[in-house]
Amino acid sequence: MGKQSELNTVLVTAYAKAPQGSAMYEVYKHAGIILEIDPNTNLIINAELTFLADLTKDFFSRMLVGYDLSNGIDELIQKVEKHYFAPSTNSVVVALKAAYKRYIERLNQVK
Repeated sequence: MGKQSELNTVLVTAYAKAPQGSAMYEVYKHAGIILEIDPNTNLIINAELTFLADLTKDFFSRMLVGYDLSNGIDELIQKVEKHYFAPSTNSVVVALKAAYKRYIERLNQVK
């Protein structure tokens, strides 16, 4: 095995209940969000959500990657609400807020 390089990012996950009757609910029961964040810059480096359609996954990845969490989460929530029209919008917002809260709490514990 090769030498492992040091990780400079953290992985944060959060979940929210998916809306009943949605495909997300039928398959996963929850909306899940996974964010890879650089704690030195607070930038989202990579993002994945538990959606069935690849287009939706790609859409959210493009929306979230590069966002600076130093600015808080409200601007990102507004972006989601402005550009994502689906039954699971609220679930995504709840999961995003939970991931942000978890990240900030852990960041403060580590410092």
